[in-house]
Amino acid sequence: MSFGNKPVDGGNLLFSTDDVNALRLTKKQQEKFIRRIYGSAEFIRGLSRYCLWIEDEYLDEALAIEPIRQRIEEVRKMRLASRAKDANDMAARSHQFREMNIGKTQTIAVAAISSENRQFLPCGLLSPHETITNKVYALYDAPLWNMALIASRLHWVWIGTVCVRMRTDFSYSNTLGWNTFPVPTLTEQNKIDLTRCAEDILLAREHYFPATIADMYDRDRMDSEFPLVREAHDRNDEILERIYIGRRFKNDTERLEKLFEMYSKMTSQQKSGKKSGKRKTKGAK
Repeated sequence: MSFGNKPVDGGNLLFSTDDVNALRLTKKQQEKFIRRIYGSAEFIRGLSRYCLWIEDEYLDEALAIEPIRQRIEEVRKMRLASRAKDANDMAARSHQFREMNIGKTQTIAVAAISSENRQFLPCGLLSPHETITNKVYALYDAPLWNMALIASRLHWVWIGTVCVRMRTDFSYSNTLGWNTFPVPTLTEQNKIDLTRCAEDILLAREHYFPATIADMYDRDRMDSEFPLVREAHDRNDEILERIYIGRRFKNDTERLEKLFEMYSKMTSQQKSGKKSGKRKTKGAK
């Protein structure tokens, strides 16, 4: 799981809908140079935000468009004026974010900051023409069953316990939360079942379009206004928890106890491997 793309741009690589319209680009130019981008707020609340996304091979073409050239020049000035050396170094490629990560097929995204009042973490699927800021974490081109793990109540309980908080909000972490999350060895059938669960969650959300994650996961509205989303999550938890213990957990306390039991075994095995001189390669979930 990777951190999103940090602009370091003084706001010049980011656009509102009106800003995009003001560029007066052709449809082809928009498809080549403009992408929808999500931070935590945009992802959860469905807000529209866009960015310049210029691959090196298209830089000359982009610079021939005066409003884009002006934006890139402002980024260059901002980075050169910064006291941070890494920002100064990035001035040489002022047409790009600090990172330029994007999924070739799909991106599983999870908001970095979200309210503890939701019963599930805000996560979802983005297309290859969409990207994220550093306020969102991503699994680029990962199998969809990974989303079933992130969307589970088990993962919500784990994140709420092991990750730091921003006031009372959850602050997601790939190192503290995702990398440490204990998962049993999954069979191919398990992965097929969990893939279907993730698809069902996405289809349930689509049913209520244009409702946002903020709408559908509101604790006071989810059961009454968005029952299909609740049912999809219940099926996901049912299938995943049976993989863990052969039945549903009774409550969050039991979930957490099982996760820490597994985590303790996992870390003990890792320590044992180090003492014996064996190196273990950590793979993706």
